[in-house]
Amino acid sequence: MRSPPIRCLAFVAFAVTFDCLPMAPGAAAASFEEARSAFTEGKFEEAARIAETLDTSSGQALAARALAIHAYYILEEDDDTREPLLLRSIGLAKRAVEIDPDNADAHIMLAATLGRHAQVISSLEASNRGYAEKIREAAETALGIDPDLVPALLTLGRWHSELIGVMGSFLARTLYGAREEEALAFLERAFELAPESKDVALEYALGLLMLDDDEYRDKAHDLLILAVGIPSGDAYEAIIHAEAARHLEGLED
Repeated sequence: MRSPPIRCLAFVAFAVTFDCLPMAPGAAAASFEEARSAFTEGKFEEAARIAETLDTSSGQALAARALAIHAYYILEEDDDTREPLLLRSIGLAKRAVEIDPDNADAHIMLAATLGRHAQVISSLEASNRGYAEKIREAAETALGIDPDLVPALLTLGRWHSELIGVMGSFLARTLYGAREEEALAFLERAFELAPESKDVALEYALGLLMLDDDEYRDKAHDLLILAVGIPSGDAYEAIIHAEAARHLEGLED
């Protein structure tokens, strides 16, 4: 079975909150707090460097998150270090899973880093790496561990919606089992659990637009207005705010 053109897929597991990440006691907890503080301030490279020194699943997951955000959002598209950093973030996420296979956030961070790398390489290379299947597997594993993990619900909702948007409902369903009803169920559940999350509102809106930008346009518009209206709590949410504002402007043009 061939993989879909997943370069266009926008995976959203970076929405994992720090409260979800378990911390070790003592010095490790202090270092994690330092990494968290650096992340909140937008010092993503520093956050990754500190978190990577922790031999804990939560530390490696945070390092993977911070490094991928830095590579994908901060670096220029033609920066030669961009792809190597994204590959390194995948390695960190895999290490997080190895340390603690029961850490749902480690699995969803693996899905996120794979998705970000897929967006900067060719469709053929992404297909050859089996990223679509690996992303879904990681997200489903996370959801199996924690059925209410919002980033996992959001990622699976976008997985279904993006495949349908790119391939059409018939091919997406026939080849990969992607279904509109599942996309809507995952996205709605994520929104029910986190109605005041800027990231959730944005990704819910984008998922709806991928499914049918005519039928769901009004609801997507309302969600984007909601996303823009939610205050940014840290540097990453400021990035998400700009994304939401850009998409809202596009709908209103």
